[in-house]
Amino acid sequence: MNGAHDLGGTMGFGEVVPEVDEPVFHSDWERRTMAVTLAGAMLGRWSLDESRHVRENRPPATYLTSTYYRIWLDALESLLLAHGLVDADELAGGRARHPGADGVPTVSPDTVARVLSRGAPTERATHGSPGFEVGQAVRARNIHPAGHTRLPRYVRGHRGTVELVHGVHVLPDTNAHGGGENPEWLYTVRFAGTELWGEAADASVEISVDAWESYLEPA
Repeated sequence: MNGAHDLGGTMGFGEVVPEVDEPVFHSDWERRTMAVTLAGAMLGRWSLDESRHVRENRPPATYLTSTYYRIWLDALESLLLAHGLVDADELAGGRARHPGADGVPTVSPDTVARVLSRGAPTERATHGSPGFEVGQAVRARNIHPAGHTRLPRYVRGHRGTVELVHGVHVLPDTNAHGGGENPEWLYTVRFAGTELWGEAADASVEISVDAWESYLEPA
């Protein structure tokens, strides 16, 4: 979807100013938000792609005026409601008011350590042959899906060069909406800054984007 999260190359938002010696968390509630978000994911009710989509589909005014972990917290509340793990009155009151949902596993400290060390790999068994090869010129398709996608707006319709072939990975566009993993070949594609933003762009700038095969066409 073309949401407020997809700001690459957009003018009018000022410079990105890195915070010197920025801490991992600015306050304790941010630390807790990350912890409960990871714990919620361990319940297995939603995929990484669904959680990303829910963060990204916040109303533009909300997204642009929220801090990073405020967006995470809002998204987690939406996911818990959508999957029937909490009710609205429980969120409003900040405590459980109803019996827990059936089949929800208990998350213990030793479980957390084991699951985090394993991660959530998205690579799947290779099938067929890749449609593109390293060094090949490709063009990012000019697509504007209403649902989730990992193809940034600023590269759509532009020509780039395949840098790497990563194997076959879960397609986020369908996995985010319960449409199955539908694994596809995944590539890293390099774009020149002048290709993306014209002759006034810094000629030394290059952008690399990970793109699934259905995002690309031969140039």
